[in-house]
Amino acid sequence: MRMRLMFCLALLLLLLTGVTPALGQEADSSYAGSPQYPAPTFPYGLDWLNVPAPLNWSDLRGKIVLLDFWTYGCINCIHMIPVLERLEQQYADELVVIGVHSAKFENEGQTENIRQIVQRYEIHHPVINDHSFQVWGQWRPYGVNAWPTFAAIDPRGNILAVQAGEIPYEGFVNVLDGMVAYFDSTGELDRTPLQLEPEADRLATTALAFPGKVLADEAGGRLFISDSNNNRIVIADLESHEVLEVIGSGERGLLNGDLAQARFDKPQGMTLVGDTLYVADVNNHAIRAVDLGAGRVDTIAGTGAKSLVWPPVSGPALETPLSSPWDVEAGTDGTLYIAMAGRHQLWSLDMDNGEVGPLVGSRREGLLDGPFASAELAQPSGLHFVDGQLYFADSESSSIRVADTLTGEVRTLAGPTDNNLFIYGDVDGPVGDSRLQHALGLTGDGAGGLYVADTYNSRVKHLDPQERLLATRYGLGGSGGYRDGDASIAAFDEPGGLSYADGKLYVADTNNHSIRIIDLAEGAVSTLNFTNPERLQIAGRPTVIAGNAAAGLQLRLPEQSLAPGEGEIELDIILPEGFKLNDLAPFSSAWSSGGEVVVIANEDRQQFLHEPELPLRVPVTLQAGEDLLRGDLTIYYCEALRDSLCFIERVTLEAPLVVSQGAGGASILLQHAIVPPTVTAGGF
Repeated sequence: MRMRLMFCLALLLLLLTGVTPALGQEADSSYAGSPQYPAPTFPYGLDWLNVPAPLNWSDLRGKIVLLDFWTYGCINCIHMIPVLERLEQQYADELVVIGVHSAKFENEGQTENIRQIVQRYEIHHPVINDHSFQVWGQWRPYGVNAWPTFAAIDPRGNILAVQAGEIPYEGFVNVLDGMVAYFDSTGELDRTPLQLEPEADRLATTALAFPGKVLADEAGGRLFISDSNNNRIVIADLESHEVLEVIGSGERGLLNGDLAQARFDKPQGMTLVGDTLYVADVNNHAIRAVDLGAGRVDTIAGTGAKSLVWPPVSGPALETPLSSPWDVEAGTDGTLYIAMAGRHQLWSLDMDNGEVGPLVGSRREGLLDGPFASAELAQPSGLHFVDGQLYFADSESSSIRVADTLTGEVRTLAGPTDNNLFIYGDVDGPVGDSRLQHALGLTGDGAGGLYVADTYNSRVKHLDPQERLLATRYGLGGSGGYRDGDASIAAFDEPGGLSYADGKLYVADTNNHSIRIIDLAEGAVSTLNFTNPERLQIAGRPTVIAGNAAAGLQLRLPEQSLAPGEGEIELDIILPEGFKLNDLAPFSSAWSSGGEVVVIANEDRQQFLHEPELPLRVPVTLQAGEDLLRGDLTIYYCEALRDSLCFIERVTLEAPLVVSQGAGGASILLQHAIVPPTVTAGGF
């Protein structure tokens, strides 16, 4: 009877989701729950997030486990996050979801980047950084060859089934209900809560949270910011940077009405037509219209649910489901263009007749030029329209392309020309030779050219669309960072959106929770600081606002003489009376030197610490000669008695060093005293 029930459970999963049994076996009583197919052990040495220590199957005995093989730029993987969230709420005591992050892009394989995306997507379950595909490789005999793929493991640690693709919530529920009932009857189900340490709970609420897109309105003197993780739109004065208006309550949801009460869910791209701001509301799968004159938000396209219609077809805007619209751009004659990332297409919305539907793309994910109907796109995520040319950042093909609305043809302008979604990199040059890495945004330069947010390379590049020539202008590349200054030192961290106005380029520097301003004439990068940041606090949430020195304060310390040998950096942060370090946000430091005098081990070059013990000590080796030690610090601190008022300070300390025999000690002494800003009375 027991084996028969297990067989029925496995068969039910196969019928609901189309799962192929492990190792290609036919579904029979020896397959389902059989000890012949135990889940492989987790490899040693991988980084785990959201848990205090790596897990093994003995920790999970008695739990139903669902492995989610994913990579964070994949739109299909993103679509499954709310499904998994619902399952975790429904089966809070019985189910453990484990994300196995097996990166497509090089940038996605870095633990700190995964940590930020776990915070950004508000993922609370354990996540493994499977950067070398070790876990993935163990499961390949069971059919893991695509993102996302799910593997169901029973409370005994045996494999029930493996399935790729977007699986509906109902498909999981029917199977999980059966598993819960069966293993309850055997007494094997363990409802003891698993110990978690969610990264999202450690993320301080910042004035902006992972802003995805930005729109500069030169004529109106306004700057619109998609404050994506705060689920709202911020309007600031383009010159003074005063916050003029906040659209949205900050609560996640789909709610129309007045500006203060309306709700969004991870809004991204925007376009302005007259006094109406159109917003791509990604997780609501909707296009929203903000009437700035009347002070009201309305939904104008989408049903609020992700499209399950296949193939996607045109229809009345409010009756036609959309799929993760990432950007929206005004065309001519009342047309709005939509980057429909979830369908790998560009759509159009006719504002005159209220019809919405596909315009460009065959629905097949790929990199193939040609007529609109047969061209293949891969998760388009950024738009710019001018003179009949609809330029778009095609993120999963790591390319910049154009849909010529005058001829009905798609052409690739930068990136690879082969139809291979795994060709990417960081290379300037002509199309075919140039390389990008998951570019998400682009904008005009005012003179016929384009600026590109090369997101996973953490760079801003320029593209000549006529010559099809790509060139890096700003950003240090690599794993990204935060630094203001000229083009030789400025650093970004996964910028997602760009907008040009009056000789300046505004950058949504997503992982730095900030808007950066590039003065193109001066070649200098600065950080936008709001003059009244208190307007950005969300009621009931401790909010970090910028301090006086938030935008790249650089301090040069006196020269120090040291002896060669083993030594250390000793860093002390002096807080004013009545302030403390913020224990909800990480103190971070990044160390570098100009030569070979100060040798810092790779694992000590960067620290991300919660509740750091001061003074901070970093081991170094000192060799004879002269050098300049540089420390880039990000410090979160709060009023000790009023945790709702917190600040962020970014500062670079430079310490000239002379190392010689017979000199002083081996400790490099660094000290920084913080001076808190003055906040508008009554603002908090």
